Amino acid sequence: MGKYTGWLGVAMLLGALAGCGSDEKAADAGKAVDVDFLADNAAWREQRRTELTAPDGWTSLVGLHWLELKSHFVGSGPGSGIRLAYGPAKLGMVTQQDKRVFLTPEAGAALTLNGEPLKGRVELESDRDANPSVVGFDEGKGLLTVIERGSRHALRVKHADAESRTQFIGLDYWPAQEDWRIEGRFIPHPPGRTLTIVDVIGVATESPNPGAVEFERGGRTFRLEALGAAGGPLFFVLADRTSGHGSYPAGRFLDAAAPQAGKVVLDFNRAYNPPCAFTPYATCPLPPAENRLDLLVDAGEKAYAKPIKVL
Repeated sequence: MGKYTGWLGVAMLLGALAGCGSDEKAADAGKAVDVDFLADNAAWREQRRTELTAPDGWTSLVGLHWLELKSHFVGSGPGSGIRLAYGPAKLGMVTQQDKRVFLTPEAGAALTLNGEPLKGRVELESDRDANPSVVGFDEGKGLLTVIERGSRHALRVKHADAESRTQFIGLDYWPAQEDWRIEGRFIPHPPGRTLTIVDVIGVATESPNPGAVEFERGGRTFRLEALGAAGGPLFFVLADRTSGHGSYPAGRFLDAAAPQAGKVVLDFNRAYNPPCAFTPYATCPLPPAENRLDLLVDAGEKAYAKPIKVL
């Protein structure tokens, strides 16, 4: 997940891990706890939290607005066709033309485009393009981008002041266990193969499916279909018997390094929640039938307990 940061948090988390059930389990099995393993997991968890709660992280999502008309006035004011939760009363007008999206900023609105001052009408590149456009407002605390799902476009809006970010209560995990770090066998698929992935809004996408990973647990063999570019890192969308019973009901994600000599390490201690666990404004992929495991994966990130609002 990138270079590790926040070592004070890592030290605190490592101390907590050292006293949790995983150590007791290791002691019962008559083997020493691998301190490096615990430290590495603690660092990964700290980085996970840092990225999730960054000013532009997934917890900052405050809106997902579908473009249904040819033109929409956008802003936080009552006269806006697309009403923003945060931002200027009048941000500008978004127009659809020949499957392209344009923004004409409101006169006097302090906006940026990819970090530079925005003065006139521009085309907004979507998340399906090579260089997606990012419109900034509220002195950079707010970000507006265009996403494309199927044949539809929507405005995705983030803001650093989102309650889902400012009131974030932390992540909960099962105790880190070395035996959930499993080496599996990579089974490559023919070049160009895809797997149909359906997201939470019902859009089906053909995603690159370079191969599958087979692994053993409790004397049984299991299989997960991988997503990603051939020869690169692998991404898994999976569900298991903890889904809805301790972990997020719609499943979890898992990353793995590129196969080496036909082997892939699956560290289920690093199974993590999709963005939809934290915000209703994400369009998360759902686990395909092939990745619904008849296995209790009591490892990794548990379901997020959202803060209770006091009325």
